[in-house]
Amino acid sequence: MKRKCPLSIPTFLQRLFQSDQESFKLLSLYFFGWSFVVFALFAGALWHPVEFLKGLLRIIVTPDYLLTDYVEVGGIAPAFFNSGLLMLLFSYFLKLLRMPITGLSYASVLTVGGFALFGKNIFNVWPIVIGVVLYSLYRKEPIQRYIYVAYFGTAISPLVSFIAFTVPLSNLMRFVVSYLVGIFVGFFLPSLASYFLTLHKGYNLYNVGFTCGLVGTVAAAFLRAYGVQIPVQKVWSEGNNFIFSIFLLILFSFVTFSGWLLNGKSWRGYKKLFRHSGRLLTDFVILEGVPVTLINMGLLGVISIVYVLATKSQLNGPTMGGIMTVAGFAAFGKHLRNVLPVIAGVTIASVSNCYELGSPNNVLAALFGTTVAPIAGEFGIVWGIVAGFLHSAMVNNVGFLHAGFNLYNNGFAGGLVAIVLIPIIRAIHKREDL
Repeated sequence: MKRKCPLSIPTFLQRLFQSDQESFKLLSLYFFGWSFVVFALFAGALWHPVEFLKGLLRIIVTPDYLLTDYVEVGGIAPAFFNSGLLMLLFSYFLKLLRMPITGLSYASVLTVGGFALFGKNIFNVWPIVIGVVLYSLYRKEPIQRYIYVAYFGTAISPLVSFIAFTVPLSNLMRFVVSYLVGIFVGFFLPSLASYFLTLHKGYNLYNVGFTCGLVGTVAAAFLRAYGVQIPVQKVWSEGNNFIFSIFLLILFSFVTFSGWLLNGKSWRGYKKLFRHSGRLLTDFVILEGVPVTLINMGLLGVISIVYVLATKSQLNGPTMGGIMTVAGFAAFGKHLRNVLPVIAGVTIASVSNCYELGSPNNVLAALFGTTVAPIAGEFGIVWGIVAGFLHSAMVNNVGFLHAGFNLYNNGFAGGLVAIVLIPIIRAIHKREDL
């Protein structure tokens, strides 16, 4: 009697996808979180548990406004564990709330995971989420309506850490005040984000980042007015390109392969993504399906990795955060046709401005600057290059306003770029319907 062979991974994926797509989508979200956790375990958590816990504690207690690389602060294993754990928890919350997994789910969870490598941690994200939950209760509306605002709203979480570990108050009072401030900000985020969306007309994908930029500006101004010093911070790790590139290339190659496999072992339908401008709200999972979306996520992830290496920059917390964010929004607005012109515009600016091509300023502007990809998607390559060029200048000058409290600095800058550029495009093209 022949023994049954265990299912291969490709066969298992195909059968799961065919039988229950919702379960497959949730599993794919968990996949990213577990990949980071497992990498963390083998990168040191298993072999040096004491050092791992000390590194995780350093991540929690270090003021983590921009730019704070958790790989440098706590080490590789703690940084990846923090990121993976948050991705798993935020994915699980979607399951508890019985949320359908859409492109917005991928964008929000992967963005949380990316920024959990340089700014978000298991201590500072919860007040924002609690505040949004209280807002939904106050409005007597389901939390499902605002959950993604809560996820993206954790962009302002460094404000919580700054108050908790820097402001000159007693230990207990600092923690209480930090959480109260975070809850207060979270409570008003849904209303603010809804209003500010009307300003940039959906051409800035990181809308909550634009909102948090303005909130952070108010918070920084208030703190400065009362004599609180917010020193400039730049924590940037180097020397891990080999191990990080191997991990990330395997991760996103597998994502691409999975999409190709589920798409009938073909690229069929991928070019259909290019018909979409990417303007909010463009959900590729709903519009084009999971297989094509996974292909897009994997390809943009690989291209982002190659860009960082090609510019001779560093794969570290901030740049990997950028890669994860690009890949996440590859399910919710970004594709090759609208991303590449923006990256080209930032690169052209990088060659001519006062920063080196591989400097943090330019590389992060190229990755996160794809927030304005819908401009290229709707108005073409030239305007995409212009948007990237303008974004490169803008993003390097707005961080002072919010003092780094808004992790989505490019979302703030991208909103300003869209607000300035869309009326110009409207005037040149003589269109009043934008």
